[in-house]
Amino acid sequence: MFNRTRCLQITAALASISLVAGCGLLSDDTDAAAKRITVGTTSAPSTLDPAAAWDGSWELYRNIYQTLLAFPTGSTKPQPDAAQSCDFTDTANMAYRCTLRKGLKFSDGEVLDSKAVKHSLDRIRTINSQVGPKGLFESLDKIEAPDPLTVVFHLKTPDATFPYVLGSPAASLVAPKDYPADKLRSDGKVTGSGPYVLTEYKEGSEAVLGGYDGYQGFANRRNDAVTIRYFKKSDEMVAALKNKEIDATYRGLSAAEIKDLQSPASHNQGVQVVENVGAEIRYLVFNPKDPQIAKPQVRQAIAQLVDRGALVTKVYQGTAEPLYSMVPKGVVGHKTPFYDLYGNADVGKARKLLQSAGINTPVELTFWYTTDRYGGSTADEFTELKRQLEESNLFKINLRGKPWKDFQVGYKNGEYPVFGRGWFPDFPDPDNFIAPFVGKENAVGTPYENTTIQNEILPKSRREGDRSAGVREFEQAQQIFAQDVRLLPLWQGKLYVGAREDIAGAERALDPQTAMQMWELYRKTSW
Repeated sequence: MFNRTRCLQITAALASISLVAGCGLLSDDTDAAAKRITVGTTSAPSTLDPAAAWDGSWELYRNIYQTLLAFPTGSTKPQPDAAQSCDFTDTANMAYRCTLRKGLKFSDGEVLDSKAVKHSLDRIRTINSQVGPKGLFESLDKIEAPDPLTVVFHLKTPDATFPYVLGSPAASLVAPKDYPADKLRSDGKVTGSGPYVLTEYKEGSEAVLGGYDGYQGFANRRNDAVTIRYFKKSDEMVAALKNKEIDATYRGLSAAEIKDLQSPASHNQGVQVVENVGAEIRYLVFNPKDPQIAKPQVRQAIAQLVDRGALVTKVYQGTAEPLYSMVPKGVVGHKTPFYDLYGNADVGKARKLLQSAGINTPVELTFWYTTDRYGGSTADEFTELKRQLEESNLFKINLRGKPWKDFQVGYKNGEYPVFGRGWFPDFPDPDNFIAPFVGKENAVGTPYENTTIQNEILPKSRREGDRSAGVREFEQAQQIFAQDVRLLPLWQGKLYVGAREDIAGAERALDPQTAMQMWELYRKTSW
């Protein structure tokens, strides 16, 4: 999800990129501008309850739930949404106070006050879902609601990133009457206070959204209603776009499909492609519960053999670029430690690593990936990784794929020795590319304890309100990642939105978490 040679100005870049097709826009203040917009994606929600999702479900949440803070297009710091204002009340960054807007209500009429905020966030920690976002709230000690409009967050340790967490869909606000404090909501319905209400939902098929007139926040809704269609296969989604069955596509386009949509033939069919700054990264996770993967030399040999250049050229055709750190280009503190340590792919060096540890070859491993989360190129990506590793005669790779719902249960249970994941930022800060991957309960389900990162680097960097001040600490963490090879970064990509030529707003529709802000889309009255 991140791009290149600039520092952390991710969202500012999003705002500056224009549509590649279409002519002059006149006024959108007509009935035509208010017509329902239909968007296609391959990223269906895993659940409707925010307490049990730390994944692409956030794309829907951003539109139907509200958060205290949010990231409007063009902002790199969280701005007020349900809150009127928020600030640290101490110089140590350990007490954070928010004042709510007056008159907030959920879509069912229930009052959204400080007690509702406390309820919403406390239940995440109480329920402690295995696939939920509890890990983002590790610094939170307790929440107080001294009066209806005031909520105070007391932290265990200084954490200047806490406002960023409150601006992510992990901190979605839910109605206390409908969302139990100690268990997940089970009726398949939603009660939020975001720009839209969920009027109909068919799991794995579609989400029908209508505008919520009671919404008070930063979003300026430019359409009245949106339908999100969930596709199992990206080629079906592209066909629906070309056949005018949907108005826009997002998440899941393969490289070949992007090239096709950019072609003159697609342009002649009334299709445009909007290219946005990339913030997506892809990586492998190594699980040391597996006896072979537990050997550092096996992980290091894989790192020594992977040819990222060939991978992105053959599979992603210019829509991605090699990545040599978990902190991607375009983010403060980015370095290239995996290239510095391992250089270009080298069979001889990999062989020496394995021989030095007395490891018999070929080493047989199973690589797992999700078949329906990251788009149609994922299977091709793993086929190319298998080819590269087996061509060395040092590895024998078996490939296995599962749908996302089953896949995430498997990796959280530690069932896969090696598996592929994608990362979309929870918030635009280098901390978010380090902290989620360490600790006993991390985002990838394979405990990775590193005392230097956990007890020194992260606490020190989080004392800094100026987020660029922790560059040295983040560089050190990246170096540790490269030495341990518990994660292997592969590539970072650009983001593409395919849309009919009468649709405007796509260049502003992606927030720093790369969730689509559906309210930015509207129909042109002339083009």
